[in-house]
Amino acid sequence: MGWATIIKPKSNVLDLDLKEVWSYRDLLSLFIKRDIVTQYKQTILGPFWNIIQPAITVFMYMVIFGGIAGIPTEGIPQPLFYLSGVCMWQFFSDCLYKTSNTFCTNVGLYSKVYFPRLISPLSTVLSTFFRFCIQFFLFVAVYLCYLFFGTHLYPNWYIFLSPLLVLMLAGISLGIGIIVSSLTIKYRDMQFLFTFVVQLWMYATPIVYPLAEVHGQFLGININTLICLNPITPIIKTFRYGFFDVGDFMGWGWLIYSFLFSAIILFIGIIVFNRREKNFMDNV
Repeated sequence: MGWATIIKPKSNVLDLDLKEVWSYRDLLSLFIKRDIVTQYKQTILGPFWNIIQPAITVFMYMVIFGGIAGIPTEGIPQPLFYLSGVCMWQFFSDCLYKTSNTFCTNVGLYSKVYFPRLISPLSTVLSTFFRFCIQFFLFVAVYLCYLFFGTHLYPNWYIFLSPLLVLMLAGISLGIGIIVSSLTIKYRDMQFLFTFVVQLWMYATPIVYPLAEVHGQFLGININTLICLNPITPIIKTFRYGFFDVGDFMGWGWLIYSFLFSAIILFIGIIVFNRREKNFMDNV
């Protein structure tokens, strides 16, 4: 009679061992359920916070950026313009924050039982996707209300790229998040620096302003070009273009750039994460 489970050290730096992660898919589903339940435990409104939070955020953006600053929204109704950016960005930033803390939040569990450590950040991304679905349905509901009351909105076939765009956001956030998580074990300052970087990252992404309104230069480089180099920019622009058909499509070149960035950073992140996990408990 053979062994049911064999635990062995990784022999190759490129040994991702995703087959082992798949064999623990039942544990992954339990972690997802745990993350969702504990998030809303002992709350009065529960999942409704996922509707209230973006609604308040959109209202503040309308007052500050749309009203006081007077930033145009390319003819798109302000609630739809801001909500389309908010639901995508909050999914991305939530995944970043949570996966970057995955080692610290699961230290008690890691010290007691063995399982593929990649299960933890994966469950975080998938449970955050549950929140994104609620906010996305809010966006679709507001979108349909505007259509019902006669607002001229012109969705095009790029709207069908939305699942791929969300997958790209998940890949980028997971890759960067687990890299930062691996570094914060030894350098705790990274956690504070990363929080600051993510806040600045939002303003380097066309969430509260259209890309066409960006002008000027920084150190001799066109600021519009710098923002386009942000891998999140083509994703947000394509998402809005699919639903509103406003502005110019950035082009497949930029979208492929974001896709390749997502795939490469995820691959690097998994390698770094797997390399660091064997020394995790010693550093903690």
